[in-house]
Amino acid sequence: MVDSPSPFARSTVRPEIQALRAVAVGAVVLHHGWPAVAPAGYMGVDVFFVVSGFLITGLLMREIERTGRLSLRDFYLRRARRILPAAIATLATVSLLTLLLVPQREWRPWFREIVASTLYYENWQLAVDSQIPRRADLESTPVQHFWSLSVEEQFYLFWPLLMIVALWIAVRRGAASSTVVLVMLGVITIASFAHSVILTAQDPNLAYFSTFARTWEFGVGGILAIVSRAPLAGREGLRSVVSWTGLALIAVPIVAFRSPEVFPGVVVLIPVVGTLAVIWAGMPARVWSPASVARLRAVQWTGDVSYSLYLWHWPIFMFTPYLTGMPSPPWLMVILVGVSLLVAGLSKRWIEDPFRQGRRGLGRRPVFLLSGLAGLIALIVGAGVVAPSVAGERAVACERPAAE
Repeated sequence: MVDSPSPFARSTVRPEIQALRAVAVGAVVLHHGWPAVAPAGYMGVDVFFVVSGFLITGLLMREIERTGRLSLRDFYLRRARRILPAAIATLATVSLLTLLLVPQREWRPWFREIVASTLYYENWQLAVDSQIPRRADLESTPVQHFWSLSVEEQFYLFWPLLMIVALWIAVRRGAASSTVVLVMLGVITIASFAHSVILTAQDPNLAYFSTFARTWEFGVGGILAIVSRAPLAGREGLRSVVSWTGLALIAVPIVAFRSPEVFPGVVVLIPVVGTLAVIWAGMPARVWSPASVARLRAVQWTGDVSYSLYLWHWPIFMFTPYLTGMPSPPWLMVILVGVSLLVAGLSKRWIEDPFRQGRRGLGRRPVFLLSGLAGLIALIVGAGVVAPSVAGERAVACERPAAE
């Protein structure tokens, strides 16, 4: 069923979205490099969640309006082209460097998380580990940040299915598809938020990693995609104020919040509302609006490479001490951020874009693309299963003479 007029005709490539991505990934990198400067830089992940919900829901609604249906094949193939190549390249590199640089006694926990990240259940692996006393501290691994990507992938898996159900209901009842989707999304969002608040009070670690406690963040982004239309003409001043307010709601808690034991809970509403405000405001045509900063080439470029930067920066930070033999001092962290930006740019240019756009034959035939990715995934998972076992057998063999 096709609704009119369409609120979904606008392009998903928007400068304010790219600026939000730059802010989000910048917060995460700053938190990982200098946690005292950005103690709550992990809130950048919440910005990503809202943006993803907004973009994916808008994308799916545009397809419904254009064709009257949803193609799961096309959607999942687009997600695979967009997400998997760079992620699998990162995981394969991490696996190889772990074998080459990391002591064998650390292989088991590291490869356990590498396998979980490869199969996109890392958030649940960390949720389970947080409940085990001897693992509750969640010692860092180079793929620990994949927990948020796992949550996103799980959202991408179930949300199109729910939208198909909503579309079926709309057709059966003769209702507008956008109305049915909005009602369904509203119910899911409210239930998820209530669950998040209750679970945070009981177990903040579990709430932090739980997909069910995080779904509402995607949900509010999706709701905005459905209810928002083109920015109001002649209200540039209002939109400018809203945009600056939204940015403040994101930035201030990132540097000021210091109570992770109550997060996510109600606190996460602050960056979430800030993200919604920036998206709604768009790019106001005022000299004093954030639009002039958002359009800066450096900001837009950082937004462009934000996915690869998120993937690569933490492994680079983690493996460097194994090369230098000491913790990284602040001056070296600055260099590592530069290296991360360089690697992210190369990853975007040579891995993300060719597969996503199907250039030079890469990804043009889905069967070849999916077969190749499946082979690499099987190889990484196989290494993750075999390597710790081999290391364990060697450890036992080395200890046996001493015991005798």
